[in-house]
Amino acid sequence: MAKKIHIVPHFHWDREWYFTTSRSKIYLMKDLGDVLNTLEKDPEFKYFMLDAQGSLLDDYIKWRPEDEARIKRLVQAHRLVIGPWYTQSDLMVISAESIVRNMYYGMKTCLKYGPYMNVGYVPDSFGMAGNMPQIYNAFGIKDTLFWRGVTNDMVKHTDYNWRGHDGSTVFVTQIPHGYYIGGNIPEDAEDAKKFWKNECLIKAGTGATDNIYFPNGFDQAPIRRNLVDLVKKQQEADPENTYVISCIEDYIKDVKAAHPELEEVEGELILGKHSRVHKSIFSSRSDLKALNTKLQNYVTHVLEPLMTMSYSLGNEYPHGPMETIWKLLFENAAHDSIGSCISDTANEDVYMRYKQVRDIADALVELHTRLIATSIKNNADMTITLFNTLPFVRDEVVTAKVYLPGTDFALKDNKGNDVNYTILESKDLTDYVLSQTIKLNPSKKVYTPESVIEATVAIEAKDLPAMGYVQYTLDFSHFSKKELKESTIVENEFYSIHLEEDGTLTIVDKTNNHVYKNQAVFEENGDGGDSFNYSPAHQDLVTYSKDHLVDSNIQACDLYATLNAEYKLPIPSDLDERALGKRSIELPVKMSVSLRKGSPVIDFDVHVDNVGKSHRLCVVFDADLVSKVNIADEQFGAIERENVHEKEMALYNAALERSKTVKEEVNNDLPVNFRQSDTTWQEPPISIEPTQSFVSLSNSERGIALIPQGVREYEVIDDHAIRLTLFRTYSFMGKENLIYRPGRASGERIIETRDAELQKPLDFLFGFTTFAGDFNSAHIANTAKAYNTPVVAREYSEFLNGRLIFSEPEVEGTKEDSYSLFSTENKLVVSAIKKAEDKDGYIIRLYNGQFHEEESDTLVFTQNIKKAYYVDLKEEYADSIEVVDNTIHVKPLTHCKFTTIYVETE
Repeated sequence: MAKKIHIVPHFHWDREWYFTTSRSKIYLMKDLGDVLNTLEKDPEFKYFMLDAQGSLLDDYIKWRPEDEARIKRLVQAHRLVIGPWYTQSDLMVISAESIVRNMYYGMKTCLKYGPYMNVGYVPDSFGMAGNMPQIYNAFGIKDTLFWRGVTNDMVKHTDYNWRGHDGSTVFVTQIPHGYYIGGNIPEDAEDAKKFWKNECLIKAGTGATDNIYFPNGFDQAPIRRNLVDLVKKQQEADPENTYVISCIEDYIKDVKAAHPELEEVEGELILGKHSRVHKSIFSSRSDLKALNTKLQNYVTHVLEPLMTMSYSLGNEYPHGPMETIWKLLFENAAHDSIGSCISDTANEDVYMRYKQVRDIADALVELHTRLIATSIKNNADMTITLFNTLPFVRDEVVTAKVYLPGTDFALKDNKGNDVNYTILESKDLTDYVLSQTIKLNPSKKVYTPESVIEATVAIEAKDLPAMGYVQYTLDFSHFSKKELKESTIVENEFYSIHLEEDGTLTIVDKTNNHVYKNQAVFEENGDGGDSFNYSPAHQDLVTYSKDHLVDSNIQACDLYATLNAEYKLPIPSDLDERALGKRSIELPVKMSVSLRKGSPVIDFDVHVDNVGKSHRLCVVFDADLVSKVNIADEQFGAIERENVHEKEMALYNAALERSKTVKEEVNNDLPVNFRQSDTTWQEPPISIEPTQSFVSLSNSERGIALIPQGVREYEVIDDHAIRLTLFRTYSFMGKENLIYRPGRASGERIIETRDAELQKPLDFLFGFTTFAGDFNSAHIANTAKAYNTPVVAREYSEFLNGRLIFSEPEVEGTKEDSYSLFSTENKLVVSAIKKAEDKDGYIIRLYNGQFHEEESDTLVFTQNIKKAYYVDLKEEYADSIEVVDNTIHVKPLTHCKFTTIYVETE
């Protein structure tokens, strides 16, 4: 049968890898300039695809603004193919909102030039998240093209349908041998004949129709200027088949026109048989992964809802700074950057972008909480305003770092009741703080305390308004402080925690009357891997924290109790010592275990002064039950995973046996990093998994869950314990012949990554909770959301107005001392609360966090609703909503479903 070969010119543009972003941008100026010149000079060079990254247009136009009109002409003529993404993200590591905003801003960027490619093109993500079909559909995208994650054990052809966990489907074209397979067309006739036959007709010819997708491009590669001539020569040499310069959309159109019978795959796609998915990249550069977790949570859980609250109170919504924040996060979400499989110098750029995000976000929160706090009617000398960015009333002990008078005082709520508090840490900053005060009106007398402390305070807050604030006052006539004292036990209403002599924790679950022993065991072992993969050392030596406790103490009061435990683990200094069975150094590990009054989650804070090299530190919690599966969360919902991928491991082992007898020829014409094998697997199907915010083991009677706030990588051991990765270290970007990744190196094996050894202080936070009943009865997704959404406290007194926080004119407060914008029943999980991008109202995105259990919710607004309707992810009208008494009854959502609502109030 005659074939139609769609030759798709493109380049895959890594923003940074073994090179920095700056170097990448310099070469982009040259290579994209050459693309524009070639397309303009040669009308037969019909298309060129810009890797689906709108950020490349921003980068190019910033330095070459004179080319904007040229780009617009080529885009509008559908010759320069752009979008729909902003950057090429890794879809397994980043959050749902990061994915959604990436595509939103990508489309928005592209529309400045012309139409974007309406295909989910993801050529190099290390696996596909199971809810991507639903996300694509909500953007109006019905087709996707990717490379990694699916094997020939799942489908026979590379055109098929993909069903997401919620049931949404998209059409898929999978690149069988990578986006570079047609990137090196020989110009010698004999060489070309072999190339077209082997690489194109045989290797790439695995689709469901007579159409062949054949990408012509490579990493950061220049345009093949004579491609038109090369295609013409091949057409002459092979008149039986048709060769055309094409684009993805034309290819998909031709495939669908043939009406093939398509196979189907389902869920997350993470198998590394034909192409590596780097199944443990979730912990590479653990310090940066922890920053990513912290900032993703902060931006979506705290910053955006707080800016929305402020906007509802009459302040300007900061669209410009928010776009800057998101675009910085998108740059770090690029698949190599978020994977941290890049050079040390490139990782310095990643850190700097995180720092900018943190600094801008902190400043926005500081300004807007201050604007609200000072606009409230209150004559008190000093106030503390608490901001709840979740849409339900909360009772909890709030911890915050604040400036306070150094004298005793009572904290009073807005009804005049005393509020209990305790000071966890403090230091005197009297001289510094008071010297910063700027009196814009020196004639006005302001309250000035005799002494000032910087304090970490725990406040027993009750009835915090839903998606709102309440203001407390300081009363100096008496005090309501609870004193921390030495204690022998850590407990609250839910737990009693005991530190055993061997250094393990015994946690008594008071609700279930169940005792969990041997908890929080640290496990240190060698890491023989690199920036792409964790892999056990070829000659390993494992050290546990049991029997290595050196010191401990407990501080407690009615509100808050903390157990501090210190360990010194004898470990090898490096892989060489590990191979000799030698432990020559001590790894100091400090663990703080805290309980807040009324909290069902135990707080863990682990501090490590890392002195070891090429090693990994995990912490293990035992569920004291047996389950073959675990439940974690992916983007927009819960996912059940097998603890061991038995079917896939059987296929892997069978292939391993065959490879011992079948000698396969490898294409040595390809660079070593891109040689593939059809016989053996590129990577075994190990069970080191990612999560978005929690992982749980349970049965029908009870269970446990971990809520990581740093590295979000776990593995279930022996069907009863969760091993959470805290950090891992390594010394090279790429290494060969790893236990978990045999054969060639994935990255550049000559590039050392000394910074990735993390020889510095490291801190990691996570929560641990137990529950009665099955997973759904515990609403773990809602628990994790609340745990990752801290209440914000803003103290204010006129003596603080000055250089310390910048001086601002004092205003006469007119607003009430408490406020709520809207509330829910806390059944669906909040994904986003923000102002709409191009309209006056609010965007509220919710999803079902339960496991295969339908859920709905109710939104009740305190202001009159002018209009409300469902929108898609472009924030465009999708369906009507009936509003009764300023109340919205959200349509029931099935497993992993999300919905987005637009609400405009008077």
